[in-house]
Amino acid sequence: MNRILGVVVGSRAYGLDGPGSDHDRRGVFAAPTRSFWGLAKPPTHLDGPRAEEFSWEIERFCVLALQANPTVLEVLWSPLVEQITADGEALRSVRQAFLSRQAANSYGAYARDQFTRVNARRERTGETNHKQAMHMLRLLMAGAHVLRTGEVLLDVRPWRDRLLAVKHGALPWHEVMLWAEALQDDLATAATETTLPAAPATDAIDQLLHGVRERGLK
Repeated sequence: MNRILGVVVGSRAYGLDGPGSDHDRRGVFAAPTRSFWGLAKPPTHLDGPRAEEFSWEIERFCVLALQANPTVLEVLWSPLVEQITADGEALRSVRQAFLSRQAANSYGAYARDQFTRVNARRERTGETNHKQAMHMLRLLMAGAHVLRTGEVLLDVRPWRDRLLAVKHGALPWHEVMLWAEALQDDLATAATETTLPAAPATDAIDQLLHGVRERGLK
């Protein structure tokens, strides 16, 4: 596997880590170009080899990033870079090309999914997954941030204490929901004010992929 980029995401990148927090590692690899020429294609993703580690083949990674997938976009903005090659540098250098107004829907949808799961569990068992609730809030923050700034937010240390209070169930649930509603409203406002383009710059990403595949022939 030709790994071109490896970063740490999760709590350590968010500034929400504590003693014993996992190292959530994500990466990108470039399969040899000739491996696409046969009937058996290379994998689109790989688990491991370490615990909590997952990597995407660069083409699949780009497809997901062009859809403004929050989990994938974080890889391009994580400050905790453990491994990077020239192709990885090239990928990160065009990261702005992946951004578009689609972020309003993708971040909002991910947050709503977290909210749906939390509420379904509360209704079914009476229990609350406070960690999911915390990530719902974080995603709403990140969505508004990317729409306003054109940068993907990872570091949420300014809200660390309150977010961790949510995670640990120390914030009353009605206050969590009020915060979520305020953040949803803020995301909607950011969507109307954003200067991000309506669609990502696919030409730039195609050019990047062509370069990676050409180098993969050598």
